[in-house]
Amino acid sequence: MTDPTLSDASLSGPSLSRPSVSGPSVSGPPRPVAEDATAAGPPASGPLTGLRVLDLATLFAGPLAATLLGDFGAEVIKIEHPHRPDPSRGHGPAKDGIGLWWKLLGRNKRTMTLDLSHPGGRDVLLRLAAGADVIVENFRPGTLERWGLGWDELSAVNPRLVLARVTGFGQFGPYARRPGFGTLAEAMSGFAAITGEPDGPPTLPPFGLADAIAALTTSYAVMTALRGRESTGRGQVIDLSLIEPILTALGPQPLWYDQLGHVQPRTGNRSANVAPRNTYRTADGSWVAVSTSAESVAERVMRLVGRPEVIDEPWFTTGEGRARHADELDTAVGDWIARHDRAEVLAAFEKAEAAVAPIYDVREVMTDPQYAALGSITEVPDDELGTVRMQNVLFRLSETPGAIRWAGRPHGADTDELLAGLGLTEAEINGLRTAGAL
Repeated sequence: MTDPTLSDASLSGPSLSRPSVSGPSVSGPPRPVAEDATAAGPPASGPLTGLRVLDLATLFAGPLAATLLGDFGAEVIKIEHPHRPDPSRGHGPAKDGIGLWWKLLGRNKRTMTLDLSHPGGRDVLLRLAAGADVIVENFRPGTLERWGLGWDELSAVNPRLVLARVTGFGQFGPYARRPGFGTLAEAMSGFAAITGEPDGPPTLPPFGLADAIAALTTSYAVMTALRGRESTGRGQVIDLSLIEPILTALGPQPLWYDQLGHVQPRTGNRSANVAPRNTYRTADGSWVAVSTSAESVAERVMRLVGRPEVIDEPWFTTGEGRARHADELDTAVGDWIARHDRAEVLAAFEKAEAAVAPIYDVREVMTDPQYAALGSITEVPDDELGTVRMQNVLFRLSETPGAIRWAGRPHGADTDELLAGLGLTEAEINGLRTAGAL
């Protein structure tokens, strides 16, 4: 989501006092060196150690992009408004008044408060920017400029800075200043139009799909810009909209329309390209999903369910041909699965080397042996809630792995320490707080 307001910003993030690690992709202005660990937890490690990121964004794409960088060692400072924290702190279920979504989204980040629209807040942000590598923001175009924090001002204090601007519709064009949310991107990209049953309405995902795709894209864009900095010696602006990454994820729809005039319809759980491909209910009331993208897998499935004769049909040799006979194939597969319990179905498909998966809810994700083997869910210490379990870092690196050092911290928890790391005295910090900048 891009911040729909043109009001004050909020800031929070990691300490400025960690040792920097030299390297061509993370070098920049000199940084203070102090203790090897902060009050939040152990020191950073990973391939991005020494990279400093200021997370000015809210809900959800920008902050998640910063989280992904922090997971692999980047020092992330989350900056939030003094009186209006990142709304993710209040999204979804809470325990003892503590928002749980924030524990995930805010992990590996130090938190500080700063009113960017206040002259004192602006000055502090510029001082932070002078020692940063990356800023991630998602205000509507023109907001940072109105506060005197546009690219001209930021690059003047740090020519090597990379500014990632994540908005609903991009920095220019007729929709640029509209409020932008992932839901709108899911609608406008074509995703909702092809999702749902053929005779039902367009369907939106019940989670932040467009935001998550944009977050992954933003983290990739940041690393691409940092690699470019190695060649040019200068930073640059990343202009990333929510509507474009999900459009790319939808595949060749524009190409199909351009060349064939083809508009993909809603097909429910079926595919217009292969069959059988659907969800099927087992005898014990569970559900499984079957995929037969390869002809060889489709053959194994039809032999397993007792319909080997269809394999010899001329139409069976192509995915498109099988999709035209989806009713017949679905009936055969569905009837067979309906006569067996889920465990029997999974065992039979595995023996036949056919593709099947149980349809899990989160309870089964938390206990599945494959997820357990991969360490996909990990335990994270937290000062407020004790030990919490959440998704682990996104991928495994053999030599320089990432790590979760702490879960999301309280609003503004590290403000004074971060400002002291900039050289501000206690009196100066108190003055900024009294003036309303913190």
